[in-house]
Amino acid sequence: MNIEAFREYCLSKKGVTEEFPFDESTLVFKVMGKMFALTGLNRMPFSVNLKCDPDRAIELREYHPEITPGYHMSKKHWNTVNFSGSLPTNMILDLINHSYDLVVSGLTKKVKQELENL
Repeated sequence: MNIEAFREYCLSKKGVTEEFPFDESTLVFKVMGKMFALTGLNRMPFSVNLKCDPDRAIELREYHPEITPGYHMSKKHWNTVNFSGSLPTNMILDLINHSYDLVVSGLTKKVKQELENL
């Protein structure tokens, strides 16, 4: 999966926006204003930080060398996923979905309702 396919997939999800809140090269995807994915546009190889359940994060890191503790993020709740490795696309999509779902589950009831009404 390349950066364009990643971007298109993230933007296809309900309530998602893309922003550059930190600098002109750090692309951030948010659902209802809460970050669920970010990437450095000039980082090579292409990698993405994704939110992850802490227990699942540890397990993923043990079995997949392409998944490491979140770069410049909370190592407990974020993973960096290297897209140039051997991870299958369906697994990458699952990790994106997991991150999105974790963030949505933490939204307030009011914001969840707004998301449902989009």
